[in-house]
Amino acid sequence: MSIFKGSGVALVTPFKESGAVDYDQLRKLTDYHVDHKTDAIIVCGTSGESATMTVEEHLECIAVVAEQANGRIPVIAGTGSNDTATAIELSVEAEKCGVDGLLMVTPYYNKCTQNGLVQHYAKVSEAVKTPIIVYNVPSRTGCNILPATAVKMAKEIENVVAIKEASGNISQVAELAHLANGCIDIYSGNDDQILPLLSLGGIGVISVTANIIPDDTHDLCQKFFDGDIKGSMDLQLKAIDLCKALFCEVNPIPVKKATQLMGMTNGVVRLPLTEMEPENAAKLEKAMREYGIEF
Repeated sequence: MSIFKGSGVALVTPFKESGAVDYDQLRKLTDYHVDHKTDAIIVCGTSGESATMTVEEHLECIAVVAEQANGRIPVIAGTGSNDTATAIELSVEAEKCGVDGLLMVTPYYNKCTQNGLVQHYAKVSEAVKTPIIVYNVPSRTGCNILPATAVKMAKEIENVVAIKEASGNISQVAELAHLANGCIDIYSGNDDQILPLLSLGGIGVISVTANIIPDDTHDLCQKFFDGDIKGSMDLQLKAIDLCKALFCEVNPIPVKKATQLMGMTNGVVRLPLTEMEPENAAKLEKAMREYGIEF
């Protein structure tokens, strides 16, 4: 059975002005997504600035979201690392929090071989029972999970059940779907390609834009599942300019700014991420207003 179907939000992590994690606000964001149709919450992913967190903060964020969600919505914990031992440690501890799944990015910087990828995920799988979503985002990691490798992992590694495909290469996704023949769930990792990926057999998205348009991101998926392809397409096309604005600087700088404009966070990001450039912030604000987002 799939971990979730539809719109999973790649949740931002709210910080205080001091830079400390704002756990109270994190609980409020969790409730917000439960109330606005989001189908799953992904905590401590790229959008959550996990790369700047201590291990203690990372695990506390996972624990807080899991506790606040309290079974109302699936919670998936980002536990990837370029160090297999660290990925195992994070995954084991996240499992203790009762999460529904683990999102594990490919080892970054190391740029391991395809065989190395298989061995990495196999080692983590040996240590946990929680389902694993492998995360393919070569633009950030320098490492691409080839379709044949993803299928091999799904068939040979018990816990690997899904992939977040953020290569941006629709031809690669088509090849993956062809080779997999249903053996692995496919989630879009690109908000401007949700509908194309669903049309290839995908079952949802792990979304940045869902932080600010959760209802519509859910509806885009649900309309497709319900056979309303035109309605799904309309929502996909409506979001294109907003998606462009949300990725005009490196994620999650723009979406953090968007949540600030909406009063959901104070917009603080941790170095090496910086405040959004004024001209880009103006573009984002314009795109949000044109979409119809009130703030």
